[in-house]
Amino acid sequence: MTAADQERAATSPPRNAGPSARVPLRSALGAFAWDVCLIVALMIAFIVLLTLLWAMASGVRAAMQGGVAQPAGAVAQLALIVLASAGVAWLLYAFRRPATAGEKFHSRAMARRPRTWWLAAGVGAGMFLLITLATFASRQLGLVPDPSNQALIREIWQSHPLLLALFVVVLAPLYEEVLFRRVLFGRLWAQGWPVLGLWLSGLAFACAHELPSLGRHGLANSLLLMGLYTLLGVAFAWVYRRTGTLAAPIVAHGLNNALALGVMALSLNG
Repeated sequence: MTAADQERAATSPPRNAGPSARVPLRSALGAFAWDVCLIVALMIAFIVLLTLLWAMASGVRAAMQGGVAQPAGAVAQLALIVLASAGVAWLLYAFRRPATAGEKFHSRAMARRPRTWWLAAGVGAGMFLLITLATFASRQLGLVPDPSNQALIREIWQSHPLLLALFVVVLAPLYEEVLFRRVLFGRLWAQGWPVLGLWLSGLAFACAHELPSLGRHGLANSLLLMGLYTLLGVAFAWVYRRTGTLAAPIVAHGLNNALALGVMALSLNG
């Protein structure tokens, strides 16, 4: 590759289909749906397998100590989620959406640009502020937009704050960006449907965090949470498309989570 070619690669986004090269929408949606089904099926398989392994190990340990096997605690549940999600992310990346040499080159080039990190930081902090304001406004209207995993998160924070911070700020952004931005959004982006990809991958991101339900806070709160998570997913996908490097939405995601965790910590310790 000549110096001129390298300069063009560093200043151009990864090679993706333009409007004139779009694949048919039906085919694009079919591939997207297949990726979603694979994610769901693999997550279930990983969680079942890891749960069985944990139960067997716990049973053996209890038998050796003459006690009774205990159910999985909060930390064990978190570990299962991390291992299952990381395994699924690696498999989908390796076999469905591996990066080409050109994409890797472009990603490294964009990572050397300060603008990439200013954009990532701005979106991460901006989305945190937007969601904080939306949450405050919704509470004034009588809604209770509390995520369903909030009790688990708070329990782990009380006993293992560093472990929780590692999960929330580093691990979750890593595997979630691979799954939802690289695999799901990247699929439709590469096939010439980036705007559709923004919203569908954002909706998938929301469903992974908060499915519609009539839980203890009602359907309205569930739908509000889904809307907020969808906006987060759209924002992170936009950062990925704007920069062409997955590192940017990972940083934006991690910063957003770090700020949310900091606010939660202040509220619990205040």
